[in-house]
Amino acid sequence: MRIAVVGTGYVGLVTGTCFAETGNTVTCVDIDQKKVDKLKGGTITIYEPGLDHLFLRNLKESRLHFTTNLAEGIKGAQIIFLALPTPPGEDGSADLSYVLGVSGQLGKILEAYAVIVDKSTVPVGTADKVRDAIGKNAKVEFDVVSNPEFLREGVAVDDFMKPDRVVIGTSSERAKALMQQLYAPFVRQGNPIVYMDERSAELTKYAANAFLAAKITFMNEIARMCERLDADVDMVRRGIGGDERIGKRFLFPGIGYGGSCFPKDVQALFKSAEDVDYDFRILRSVMEVNQEQKTYLVPKIKRYFGDLKGKHIALWGLAFKPNTDDIREAPALYIIEALLKEGARVTAFDPEAMENVKRVVGDKITFADNQYDALNGADALVIATEWSAFRTPDFEAMEGKLNKKVIFDGRNVFEGPQMKALGYYYESIGRRPVKP
Repeated sequence: MRIAVVGTGYVGLVTGTCFAETGNTVTCVDIDQKKVDKLKGGTITIYEPGLDHLFLRNLKESRLHFTTNLAEGIKGAQIIFLALPTPPGEDGSADLSYVLGVSGQLGKILEAYAVIVDKSTVPVGTADKVRDAIGKNAKVEFDVVSNPEFLREGVAVDDFMKPDRVVIGTSSERAKALMQQLYAPFVRQGNPIVYMDERSAELTKYAANAFLAAKITFMNEIARMCERLDADVDMVRRGIGGDERIGKRFLFPGIGYGGSCFPKDVQALFKSAEDVDYDFRILRSVMEVNQEQKTYLVPKIKRYFGDLKGKHIALWGLAFKPNTDDIREAPALYIIEALLKEGARVTAFDPEAMENVKRVVGDKITFADNQYDALNGADALVIATEWSAFRTPDFEAMEGKLNKKVIFDGRNVFEGPQMKALGYYYESIGRRPVKP
């Protein structure tokens, strides 16, 4: 099939590359000429494990193309995906200007029937707005479909190539047949394609992310209770995770969720509820607790030292999660801001996200070449992202660099008994502090 993908951000580039991998001819469209030139030249513009290999192979085999010309990009395409930004406005609502702007252009240049697919995360009713925007100028038939993405940064290629389900919202049998043909190679093992109406599909994406955000937040609240009741959150997590009604995933406490999806989608769903005069009280609490959780370690650090002025803090991890360079709503940024406000100095290391953070904080903090150099002369180590490289470090090398053997672990990377044996003062989330 001939596919067009409008937008080459995270979702658009993964979508275009993975569809090309199953034999489709895919043209990706973006208004950023520099980005398009890089992609044409074989330089991938996002960090996502496993994507670079597929990208280069399909580029070489001429199944993957890039252009800044929308008319050129959609020419002959049977299906056109809109993978455009929907950033939150000041009131939390999703900004649809990019989606609707492109939709208006499509109406003027469509030459034959095509299925227009909302791949971006959009509020309920967006398919109707897209249909209206295209229909104002369209001279040919078209259908609008909602096909929300469920990609997790760090494992997006596997998520796309082996989805646990595909959600397609459409009321058109013609569009359904094309979408069935497109997704057939991805569901050969029997995972379902779930068909529904457009509005239900749009709400499904928000509901999924909001539920997971609530699950994470619930465990963070349980962790706080554990600290007050002298219980261990890891024991509680294992005890409830064995219940198949609850499941084991998303039960790990920490310093809050971040990234491009959960914060934005929870906020947008809450705003959608307000728009229909419904007070979504659970989501209000989720947002409040998560915001507090991002800096939950800072009072612990302050209690230990008494005064942070002049203290040197090493920070491991800047991305909102491992295996990505995404720093959107990353807890590390909030920790840095709070530590600097208290007068501390910060030296940070992250395997992938440092360049992105440099653009945000500039020279307010120091960046190290590796995780051990970040410890030089530091009074304590703070762990904000659970990169695999941080899980089994060389503790002997660490001892010679840290001024004090003190660790504040926001991701529960280490175990208490291990830290006690090594002579560290160690505080984590929802577990008893360890004193040497």
